[in-house]
Amino acid sequence: MCGIVGISAHRDVVQSLISGLKSLEYRGYDSAGIAVLTGSGIERLRAKGKVQALEDLHAASGIDGHVGIAHTRWATHGVPSEANAHPHVSGPVSVVHNGIIENHAELRAELREAGYAFSSQTDSEVIAHLIAHALRDQPDLLAAVRSVLPRLHGAYSIAVMSSDEPGVLVGARLGSPLVAGLGVGEQYLASDIHALLPMTRRFIYLAEGDVVRATRDEVAVFDLDGRPVEREVRESHFSADAVERGEYRHYMLKEIHEQPQALADTLEGRISGGRVLTQILGVDADALLAQTEAVHIVACGTSYHAGLVARYWIESLAGIPCTAEIASEYRYRNPVVRPGTLFVSISQSGETADTLAALKLAKARGYLAQLAVCNVPESSIVRESSLVLMTRAGPEIGVASTKAFTTQLAALGLFALAFAHAKGLDEARYLDGVRQLEQLPGLVAETLKLDAEIEALAADFADKQHALFLGRGTHWPVAMEGALKLKEISYIHAEAYAAGELKHGPLALVDADMPVIAVAPNDALIDKLLSNLEEVRTRGGELYVFADHDVGSRVDDSRTLVMPACGEIAAPVVSTIPLQLLSYHVAVLRGTDVDQPRNLAKSVTVE
Repeated sequence: MCGIVGISAHRDVVQSLISGLKSLEYRGYDSAGIAVLTGSGIERLRAKGKVQALEDLHAASGIDGHVGIAHTRWATHGVPSEANAHPHVSGPVSVVHNGIIENHAELRAELREAGYAFSSQTDSEVIAHLIAHALRDQPDLLAAVRSVLPRLHGAYSIAVMSSDEPGVLVGARLGSPLVAGLGVGEQYLASDIHALLPMTRRFIYLAEGDVVRATRDEVAVFDLDGRPVEREVRESHFSADAVERGEYRHYMLKEIHEQPQALADTLEGRISGGRVLTQILGVDADALLAQTEAVHIVACGTSYHAGLVARYWIESLAGIPCTAEIASEYRYRNPVVRPGTLFVSISQSGETADTLAALKLAKARGYLAQLAVCNVPESSIVRESSLVLMTRAGPEIGVASTKAFTTQLAALGLFALAFAHAKGLDEARYLDGVRQLEQLPGLVAETLKLDAEIEALAADFADKQHALFLGRGTHWPVAMEGALKLKEISYIHAEAYAAGELKHGPLALVDADMPVIAVAPNDALIDKLLSNLEEVRTRGGELYVFADHDVGSRVDDSRTLVMPACGEIAAPVVSTIPLQLLSYHVAVLRGTDVDQPRNLAKSVTVE
């Protein structure tokens, strides 16, 4: 969600701070601001809206400084406004904050009683006042920040500077990500490495509870108890141009077309001799899979849809019970955990607040082990899990997930086949499933050739306000993902149903103004699906069918696009591609902000 950048250097850092914020625009935000230490003290610029508005303010002001902090805000407490934008200032202190301070109301009342005036509605402003107050009794900024942290209930990553200590930045994290970047003669803090890639590729990923002090020349890290600790310095393999659009109009379109390579990368080194290498799950994977008698998948949003597909695969292939549920629901109920249950969390960023909280709860609930399926190796969910299966999607900038979803499906396909093989899956079916995974990059590349035809279809949706998506089996979650993409970026109200549910209510919505999009693979349920489509057709509904090669000729009186024929593992991935392209082209025609849709954030790091 919100983005943090901090720099201490021997040079003017303002433009680098602004550039860092631009690199984080994909995370979603509604206002932006910077604060720098100048000869006159702390000077601050804040603007509602895009980072460009902040850059325009800087061009007019001409402020400069050698140490500064910057922030993009996604509103939680207080409406989007200049007053609520970060950084917040109290006396000599300036603070930027990601997360939520749950006890802010009582802290606010206490600080008002002590004489502090509030200029915003945010929970974050209490942090600035608390640190300024603590500096009255503490010897330096680091000590003041450390004394305040135990009073903050909730989740936070913060970057703080003080005019009393020029050149010093202090950061801290609990439940929200923060990294330190290492340079020569300058050091950095950020919520995401992408903000710093043009300046450094050497990072320290701070652990839960860490506090960091950065000056121009060094970075020092301390644990929860204030003891100096050594954290591993890691070199990122991402390059600065990995987050550039290149020849594409939008990041989302670029990322849709990157999927063949992303899938190939995710599968690389994990299949050998026509078999899934179970060691990709860990050195004790064989023994673990033999002990596993149930699987419980927890995720949010698009990742939840991937989990639903995996549920079908696991139960069908392995014959073992599997449940999938939304993390924000899981964490507030008391699930019954069967002996031998494997807990699986799925997250693109590895910092999704509800999924991370669910994982922490799961570790105390008697699960056999915790497996993370994630795209970010240094993320909190990866660090908290006993087993890890990385996707290799690379940076995904568009808020609407594309390649992260399909690489999650590929990774979950690897897991489902390895698990099913351990449980005695028929050898021929196992080998066929592995072949399907190996064919995925080529099948997706072939499906992307439908782009021009789908762009032509999109014109039919440009003036629509509603749409229905239908699927059966593994393609019901695919339909859910298609509906989510359309509503996310085009703002068309879209719903997805298991096609067999049409007669139980949704059929009442069908008329000539309600486009109905169906995904029709050639599987065991195809005859049932075709009957459901006939129900739509006889009610005058406008049908759009994405069918594989063996089904296309059986669909009459509809706008049908034919996809490559493929089996039960490959089909959900291949069927996702035209739904992504349809959503993209409809959004372009409607003139919406494709990469940064309103009200949404890329990485949801608050509850």
